This record gives sequence, structure tokens and C-alpha cells, in this order.
Amino acid sequence: MSLPSPELRALLDATLAHYEGRAAAFWAATRDHDVTQNRDALLAALGPGGPWTILDLGCGPGRDLKAFSELGHCAIGVEGAARFVAMAQEYSHCEVWQQDFLDLDLPPARFDGVYANASLFHVPRQSLPLVLARLYAALRRGGVFFASNPRGTGEEGYRDGRYAVLYDWPAWQSLVETAGFKEVSHYYRPGDVPVAQARWIASVWRKI
Repeated sequence: MSLPSPELRALLDATLAHYEGRAAAFWAATRDHDVTQNRDALLAALGPGGPWTILDLGCGPGRDLKAFSELGHCAIGVEGAARFVAMAQEYSHCEVWQQDFLDLDLPPARFDGVYANASLFHVPRQSLPLVLARLYAALRRGGVFFASNPRGTGEEGYRDGRYAVLYDWPAWQSLVETAGFKEVSHYYRPGDVPVAQARWIASVWRKI
């Protein structure tokens, strides 16, 4: 699907409006989700050393920002929904930039890691290459990019009021490799069910 810019903007604005209107309920539902495995995957790929400068892309109300900060890292959030920006700042006490995926303005080679947990699947497919290119530019050489997205077979459209693209592994792998990243690892979540039933794909990549 190829859409002109105003229609792409409308898709993203509708998704942000969904989150704005349900910010408190979303926070209550996700605050206690255990995604330690995902944060650890990013940090393991970064290796010993640090503290690291980590961009939490689509940081929501700040759960993972706070977790990274409490581990001693410099965590900075990017979030498009204004209510989430305020919530994340209050909860994590971290710096949070209000930017959306179609208008990312990130400093070049600033970050050691980019953490995109359950966020990039909201980017329309035709816009994803540009978003990935901006993330690649924002990473230092050797930096690590983590992404976790719901699994699908290429479906694209509104789901529960939010625009979503559901990739299978080969499609996601191709897009990220085309952006210049080299795969470190990938895995499926939750890990306590057969792979065919796992609803999420997590992947770790390095800027080369």
C-alpha cells in the first residue's frame, strides 16, 4: 500500500489519539508487564562497560525508561502522545522528547542503543525504511538496535483503534538488513509456548 503524506499523517494521528484517550488505562494494563528479557537482550549485545546512552523509542508512560535509569544508564525517551510524555517524565525522571515516527529529529551518532519495544509496528510499512534509516544514523558505530513487534503474516490496517503492521520474521529481517543493520539474535515471546503460538518477535541488531 502506498499512501500520500497527508493520509500517512492521518493514520498516525488516529493512533496517537487512541493512546491519548486511554493513557491511564494503558498504563494500568502495562505497568507490571515483565519485559526484563527484552531489556537484557539489548544490554547483553552492548556488552560490558557503560553506562550506556539508550533511546527508548515510543517509551509510553516510562516503565522501561525508569528500569534502564535505575541500572545506571542514561535513558532518553521519544514519544508522540503528549499524555505519555508527561507521565514518562514524572515516573522515570528521565528526559523525554515529544516526537512521532513520521517526524523523528534525532541527533546523529548520539546513542549506544535504541530500544523499540512494542512501538515500530505502528509505523505504516511504506514509512518504515525512512524510520529505520533515522535510527541507524542516531546510533554510534557498533551500537545496538532492539525491536519487539507483534507477529503476523503481513496484515496492515487498524486493530483495536490503532494502525498496525504485523510482520513475519523474513519480512522484518529483510527490512532491517536493508537499512544496514546486522542481526545479532532473535527470539519469540512468550517463551513458554511453542514457537508457532508465540505472539511476539524480538530481534537484536548492530550498526556496522
